[in-house]
Amino acid sequence: MTTTTPTKAARVRPQGQSQLSVAWAQFRKNRLAQTGGVMIILLYLMAIFAPFLAPDGLSNYSTSNITRFHPPTPIQFRDPETGAFTRPFVFKYGQELNMDTFVNEYKPTTQQCPIYFGVRGDPYKILGFIPGNIHLFGTGAQNPDCNVYLLGGEDLGRDLLTRTLYASQISLTIGVAAVLISTLIGLLMGAMSAYFGGIVDTVIMRLVEVLAAIPYLFLLLLLRSVFPKDINPILALYVILGILAFIGWGGLARVTRGQLLSVREQDFVSAAKSLGASDNRIMWRHMLPTMTTYVIVTTSLAIPSYILLESSLSFLGVGAVEPYASWGSLLKAAQDGGLSSLNTRPWVLAPGFFIVFTVMCFQLLGDGLRDAFDPKKRS
Repeated sequence: MTTTTPTKAARVRPQGQSQLSVAWAQFRKNRLAQTGGVMIILLYLMAIFAPFLAPDGLSNYSTSNITRFHPPTPIQFRDPETGAFTRPFVFKYGQELNMDTFVNEYKPTTQQCPIYFGVRGDPYKILGFIPGNIHLFGTGAQNPDCNVYLLGGEDLGRDLLTRTLYASQISLTIGVAAVLISTLIGLLMGAMSAYFGGIVDTVIMRLVEVLAAIPYLFLLLLLRSVFPKDINPILALYVILGILAFIGWGGLARVTRGQLLSVREQDFVSAAKSLGASDNRIMWRHMLPTMTTYVIVTTSLAIPSYILLESSLSFLGVGAVEPYASWGSLLKAAQDGGLSSLNTRPWVLAPGFFIVFTVMCFQLLGDGLRDAFDPKKRS
């Protein structure tokens, strides 16, 4: 009589995978979504370290050497005379009057402005409390009349790249803060409406209907008009978007209520009640975690909408104004130039590229997360 011993492979049982691990494995197969996520991380790192990356201060410009709408200065790596590789440099530009159009035009001169890395410049504070005065690159203090305009200059001659980097701090952070507020309120209200029902459900749903009837544009103009004229514009912008976030949770609350109504009748909720768990514990530890996948996808798609909203407000002059800057306010300056912004100085539209690129990255990430958490689309 022969006996067979089970092989090692037969004795090992496959370990169960959580929903997040399965979604992560699916997400790793989506190259576009991964690219979008990496680009978003780089954008936020750019916003955090904007003062270090920027070659100049936010509002620095010369009152003697006015460089209004200075064209981008290409970086040179070869000596024009010998052709040998040398330290990176840019040519200094001079202005000449065009006798046909009677408009000053920028022409490169023969003067070379060397570019140094790790130069000292305007002081700044990263994250508001880490002081520093080292910039990634610049022409140094020995060349005060030489500037590096990688993206050109704007209407006052300030470096557009510097202002675009600083503007990302406002445009990117406001979207995350507003979505965080509206998501927390929406989840809480939806969970309370589904769990308690009765009068609580009626009051919350009627409140959602009232909030949905408020016209956003009228509310924005009304809120901005009640602020005093000397208020800090950034504070006013954060207050306005905070109020919008406080009244923008209605859609999420409705979806949360609809999904948690079925969750409330499941056995694990009944078991938690029988064991004496409090209402807060049941809602936050047992019911709301079932909304994790929906919240992740919704948040990734809601952030770009608030970025566009902030850009629209700044474009209309309601958001960030001088001396601060956001991508929308920089586009407003480009719009003031009319057709000249397209014909003679297209570089002033660069902030619009950052808006489109950021929204596209969030859309790619959101679509990838939606496919990863959707069992029907898993491969």
